Amino acid sequence: MRAAAAEQGGGGRSLLLLAPPALLLLALLARHLLKQRRPPGFPPGPAGLPLIGSIHALNILQYLFFLSKIFSLDLGGISAIVLNGYDAVKECLVHQSEIFADRPSLPLFFGYGLLNSKYGRGWTEHRKLAVNSFRIFGYDQRSFEHKISEEAVFFLDAIDTYKGKPFDLKHLITNAVSNITNLIIFGERFTYEDTEFQHMIDIFSENVELAASASVFLYNAFPWIGILPFGKHQQLFKNAAEVYDFLHKLIERVSENRKPQSPRHFVDAYLDEMDCNENDPESTYSRENLIFSVGELIIAGTETTTNVLRWAVLFMALYPNIQVQKEIDLVIGPNKMPALEERCKMPYTEAVLHEVLRFCNIVPLGIFHATSKDTVVRGYSIPEGTTVITNLYSVHFDEKYWSNPEVFFPERFLDSSGQFIKKDAFVPFSLGRRHCLGEQLARMEMFLFFTSLLQRFHLRFPPGSVPDLKPRLGMTLQPQPYVVCAERR
Repeated sequence: MRAAAAEQGGGGRSLLLLAPPALLLLALLARHLLKQRRPPGFPPGPAGLPLIGSIHALNILQYLFFLSKIFSLDLGGISAIVLNGYDAVKECLVHQSEIFADRPSLPLFFGYGLLNSKYGRGWTEHRKLAVNSFRIFGYDQRSFEHKISEEAVFFLDAIDTYKGKPFDLKHLITNAVSNITNLIIFGERFTYEDTEFQHMIDIFSENVELAASASVFLYNAFPWIGILPFGKHQQLFKNAAEVYDFLHKLIERVSENRKPQSPRHFVDAYLDEMDCNENDPESTYSRENLIFSVGELIIAGTETTTNVLRWAVLFMALYPNIQVQKEIDLVIGPNKMPALEERCKMPYTEAVLHEVLRFCNIVPLGIFHATSKDTVVRGYSIPEGTTVITNLYSVHFDEKYWSNPEVFFPERFLDSSGQFIKKDAFVPFSLGRRHCLGEQLARMEMFLFFTSLLQRFHLRFPPGSVPDLKPRLGMTLQPQPYVVCAERR
């Protein structure tokens, strides 16, 4: 009897020990379910799954523009709205630019650096420094166009080594494009044989894919899963730590012979700002922010332009009737290197590049925004701190502004006399205060690399090879791996 009673007592104590964790779990569950309730006056949206909401639909979100010009999503308790079409995106990012210039407070993106920093003094200071650096050490230099052309020669000579045989040009394009940004940030380029830097670029590219995956976004909704030893978020953290260490060592090396107030590149300029603000307790300049800023600028300056050029090569090999080479031969000729001053004389080439940007939607959902205070959009109440997703894919397929948007048709950017025309609803670099600061540099690179490539080579796919036009989904839409033959003209 006593033994049975003791056993019952022990069981009772076990139940008492289990009760607090169980109650805590129930409390957390109740709090999470309350967070999933739509605020009053919030836009309607599709019903999500219990707990995770619509996180599972993130990879197809850009294709849901038929739902409404503005609708809401529950991302595991994170309230979000999606803006569809040019008018809705412009209304928020341009007409209410300051309110929509913030970034969401998501655990994955920390809030350091430049691209993901909150709207305020830190972002203002870092963006101003980056814009000035891209101008002073980049496109404002008379010699910088020549540096891009030099890199184009390295790129073309590397392609020449394949002697017209099939190859995947992804790494060559990535290295060439990255080196233009490297010149601004570090004041030097990396050889195509530098395996350590190539490894870093591969990790950057992998993290761009991982960051947009539904499984990693679960971490934003449920940060406690970070304690789990498995999952894509752990791979992302491992990659980020490796990149952090690499960039830390690289920054130390390129700043060894620095002369204060005589900057040679972005890193020097940043360290000058750190020195000038060392007695300001509210200064946002720090070694950590420098490393994050450098990493973000490399990703932004490499990933998007690389994928534009990869898509452009794919379309040139797929559609030989697109006669860019005819215009190159007529305006530039076979021997002279392409120059930016000739861009205004090449409307068809400009139209092709713009159509690649429109049709391929390299960054379909942009970078997530957030509201800095309560506002109203189209009669809906949007509370402060709401995550805002700008569906740029929907803008470039908005039938109000584009006829037959699902067709690849460069001529839509030409008038009746064959001259290039701008389109309001063309926003691959986004709009508003957070628009891409490297737009001017990206346009220079795309034109010079693209025309140099087509001036020297004829592009075709190997016999029997049919490329897959369905993109790989991630923060950027990149083409599926393909091989191409580049034959001397």
